[in-house]
Amino acid sequence: MYAIVEIAGQQFKVAKDQKVFVHRLQGEEGSNVTFDNVLLVDNGSVTIGAPAIEGAAVTAKILNHLKGDKVIVFKKKRRKGYRVKNGHRQSLTQIQIESIAASGAKKATAKKAAPKAEAVKTSAPKVEAVAQDFSKMTVAELKDLAKAKGISGISSMKKADLIAALS
Repeated sequence: MYAIVEIAGQQFKVAKDQKVFVHRLQGEEGSNVTFDNVLLVDNGSVTIGAPAIEGAAVTAKILNHLKGDKVIVFKKKRRKGYRVKNGHRQSLTQIQIESIAASGAKKATAKKAAPKAEAVKTSAPKVEAVAQDFSKMTVAELKDLAKAKGISGISSMKKADLIAALS
């Protein structure tokens, strides 16, 4: 069983008892942290979130805080006498994945499909309400509305002509 989870802005593929280095997390060594932003779970059947799976969570234990390897950043412009040397060590946290809970994964897919159909139904009355008050609309908005309704020859029309054509 594995999961793809977002931890500190990055996505990781994790499995139970795996050790992972992530960007520095808040918390003491030995404490447990829970990550709710689970994007995918595979426990025999793959469940994909849209964008995240509701009710799914990954629990991990913070093993230690440390710094990564040193990275040297050297900038130079030839024949100009410009040289800058800089270094960087990333602060990291080592965690060990303790459990992956996929509860509620089936419910998330059913809930996500229903609101999309409702959103389409509610958008149609708004278009009609806005379309009735043409005087407050700009010429560009009137031309877009005329294109949507299939009115031809709108490129040379003035605002008053567009309002008359749409009414």
